[in-house]
Parts: sequence; C-alpha cells; structure tokens
Amino acid sequence: MGILYLLGLLVALTGMVMLDRRFRLFFWQDARRAAIVLVVGVLFFLAWDVSGITAGIFFRGETSFMTGILVATELPLEEVFFLTLLCYLTMNLFEAVARMLAHARPMSGGNAGAGGAARGGVSSGDESSGGVSSGGVTSTGPRPGRRP
Repeated sequence: MGILYLLGLLVALTGMVMLDRRFRLFFWQDARRAAIVLVVGVLFFLAWDVSGITAGIFFRGETSFMTGILVATELPLEEVFFLTLLCYLTMNLFEAVARMLAHARPMSGGNAGAGGAARGGVSSGDESSGGVSSGGVTSTGPRPGRRP
C-alpha cells in the first residue's frame, strides 16, 4: 500500500500526457519550450518547499499510502511528481483556456472594429458612420434584396 499515492500521481500524469497529445497543448505544440517551462516551474516549487522546510513551516506527513522515500529532509519523492503534475496541469489548462477564449472571441458577434481587416476580413466603409459589421466584413450599403 506504500505506493498508492505515487501510482495515483503517475496515472494523473499519464492523463495529462494523453490530453496534451490529443489536443497538442504543451509538449506536442513546442517540446523545447514546454520542457524549459516545466523544469523551471518544478524547480521553483521545489525551492519553495525547501525554504518552507528550512523555516520549519512545511513537514512531511506520515501516511501508509506513500513510499517513505525522501529526496531531501522532509521532502518525499511523491512531492516531485506532484509538483510535476501541478505544473503540467497548469500549462495544459492555460493553453486550453486560451484556445477556448480565442475561439469564442470571433463568434461573439458585435463590432469587429479595425482589426477585422487585419485578421483577414474584408473591410469597406467606415463602421463608425453606420456600417454593418459581421465577422470582420463591413458594408456601408444596403443588403441586396432588402429595403433600406
């Protein structure tokens, strides 16, 4: 039973890898950048843990679900895997939310503004003087087949 927590973390990490691969969120988008971000994040949180342990704030919790292997004083092996999962989850979530927001922005309707033509839309006329905007396409005249 002393390995259950580590196995749970490994299952969760496997899930993160599968989601990352399926949606090309983090490592499958840019492996070099992802590796750097993940290592820096884990090292930051390990330094945070070590400083908390040194200050007497953090202590290792005793449980039968953990291996009992220590990386450093009061720092269990499972903590390294947990911090890796935490950083990987955060980066996958960050990219997924950024994509959802980017996808929702053009669909929100409203005024495309001057950026419509910059994003590949066609812009003719001045939107501030009564032009009709739809997905980056602007027209100042009446629509064909409709009365003004």
